[in-house]
Amino acid sequence: MNLEKYRFNYSLAGNFQKPLVLFLHGFIGNIEEFDEAIRLLGEDFSYLILDLPGHGKTQVLGNDKYHQIECIAKGIIHLLEELKIEKCFLVGYSMGGRLALYLTLNLPEKFIKVILESASPGLATNIERLARIKSDSQIARKLTRISEQGDFRIFLNNWYNQPIFSKIKNHPKYQKMIESRLENKPLELAKSLQFMGTGYQPSLWENIKENKIPLLLLVGENDEKFIKINTVMSYICKTAQLKIISQAGHNTHVENTLSFVQNLHQFISVGCGV
Repeated sequence: MNLEKYRFNYSLAGNFQKPLVLFLHGFIGNIEEFDEAIRLLGEDFSYLILDLPGHGKTQVLGNDKYHQIECIAKGIIHLLEELKIEKCFLVGYSMGGRLALYLTLNLPEKFIKVILESASPGLATNIERLARIKSDSQIARKLTRISEQGDFRIFLNNWYNQPIFSKIKNHPKYQKMIESRLENKPLELAKSLQFMGTGYQPSLWENIKENKIPLLLLVGENDEKFIKINTVMSYICKTAQLKIISQAGHNTHVENTLSFVQNLHQFISVGCGV
């Protein structure tokens, strides 16, 4: 679908008599990110999944600024309007969680409840943002130098050595996840990291204090960094509740899919007649 500056690759599926859930994947992910979770959720919902700009088969038709969070948010809202989706539930993982929070705070009338998995409101200070921009720029340069799939595979394996991902490399689904991520284009990922990385997005720490939409914050028990971040989020946002997923690091929907789905289903179902 061509929406101004985007040609989104998306899938709309499930029981259309049921509530709709929009899923937003993380950095290096794609439209397949939540397939297993959706399979377990079954016929209780309908689903909108997509490749975010810079990922998968979605094309950015404008200049590099259309990789920024503000522009992507507008593109997604336009997509919802074109599909005649007035309101939906929203799920975002990591980078997709930051985008989901931005959408929630800026267009709350579009979303019923929101699930943020391993997400954050960004960085609070300019010093933190500048340091993160420098770090992400170095990673982006590595991505621009990748010319062969073997090099890309090495990059991905190194990426998942980060402490936040805990023991995901030992998970039986890890190799399948890597194969899916290899479908991305390194040059496009570099643009996403440069223009939608945590350092580039506006801080949402003050805005979240005024949020009225119910939020479920999901974090893996082995992801100490994001447990700390989300504990503060749950403290300053009265509509947020925090749930810790056992036997998981940053990517809870892969490492403990059943617990992720159970928490999501229970949160959405309360008061919504699902």
